[in-house]
Amino acid sequence: MRPYQDFFAGKRVTVMGLGVLGRGIGDVAFLAGLGARLTVTDRKSEADLAPALRHLAGFSNIRYVLGEHRLEDFRDAEMVIKAAGVPLDSPYVAAAKTAGVAVYMSTALFAKFAREAGATLVGITGTRGKSTVTHLIHHALARAGRRALLGGNVRGLSTLAMLPDVSGGEVAVLELDSWQLQGFGELHLSPEVAVFTNLLMDHLNYYPDMDLYFADKANIFRNQKADDALVVGAQVFERVAASQPPSRPIIPPDIPSDWHLQIRGEHNRDNAALAAAALRALGLSEAELRDGLESFQAVEGRLQFVREVRRVKIYNDNNATTPDATVAALRALAGETIVLIAGGADKGIPLDGLAREIEQRVRAVVLLPGSGTDRLAPMLGNSETAKDMAEAVAKAMAAARPGDVLLLSPGFASFGLFTNEYERNDAFVRELNSFDKR
Repeated sequence: MRPYQDFFAGKRVTVMGLGVLGRGIGDVAFLAGLGARLTVTDRKSEADLAPALRHLAGFSNIRYVLGEHRLEDFRDAEMVIKAAGVPLDSPYVAAAKTAGVAVYMSTALFAKFAREAGATLVGITGTRGKSTVTHLIHHALARAGRRALLGGNVRGLSTLAMLPDVSGGEVAVLELDSWQLQGFGELHLSPEVAVFTNLLMDHLNYYPDMDLYFADKANIFRNQKADDALVVGAQVFERVAASQPPSRPIIPPDIPSDWHLQIRGEHNRDNAALAAAALRALGLSEAELRDGLESFQAVEGRLQFVREVRRVKIYNDNNATTPDATVAALRALAGETIVLIAGGADKGIPLDGLAREIEQRVRAVVLLPGSGTDRLAPMLGNSETAKDMAEAVAKAMAAARPGDVLLLSPGFASFGLFTNEYERNDAFVRELNSFDKR
């Protein structure tokens, strides 16, 4: 029996948060398959979680508590596995810890057991760019023939369930948001190769201040060794250095100007430089680096060129959930005539810079509904509103002319109109596809 099997088999495990995105479902299926005795608790209703429950219907060792959490399920467990985004002051997590019950997060547990099995951990965090850097590193490693696993904050993927794929010698490339890094801090664990892209205003509807946001992010390097690699963007270098990390932070050099990337924008050349530094630390040659970076195509929803529709170039930047991210997208498309779909739920971030960029760079803007839109719309000289994505795409396509760019780059969270950002992404893609049938 491998160590992780012994760790979970027969244990009373409370899983806090099942969700509908697939990661929680995969975690629960994996743990149930190992013989853990599970209590799965989620504040969503049975109706909301119906697809997840159908997927897990074959397991007899899962008990569900839905529509609520109960303190006794946290006090009486042998361990609790909490989902990302659980409030910092959760009384249920506090009750578990007071009762002496260990509280874990699934990606951190994967990292612990993968390292023990001989894998090298590469972790990437930051407010913006972490998805692109993560996928760049994984792509270049795979293209160079290295055994590499991709996990962390990846849509629909249970990282914990990848443990059977670890046999030793792999590189596990993990995209790590601030919430997942809470779990690394609790295990006093940091990756051997850490990348910290930047620290910008975000999640201020969760963290009371930027210091606490940084503190969670800093778990990516806090428990490194002196000879580990710590690659940082220039924007966050001073703050990281002031934290006196065990390993020396380095700002990577720019990639050569004659390296031709398929991903647009100066911010993506910065992302490529960060990825290149991590890949050098992993032993790739310059030729392998260049081949990996130049052959990489954008991740879905990250300034991704989709296709042309009626001679309008479509870019999907759905995962731009902050004003800074939308500003970066607009600058990356400098010289294009842009019709922008933006708007959504407020995160409490200043909007002056975003409003200026839209006024300077966008010919027409259509705004999705939400509390953030309510703040932004009065700051714009001219904008249209739409009740849903179907109307937003229809209005944007009506405003676009041949040769224009239609850009979805919301600048806000998706909540309210959508359950999550992936639902917003899929709605955009679905509406684009409908134009092909008209």
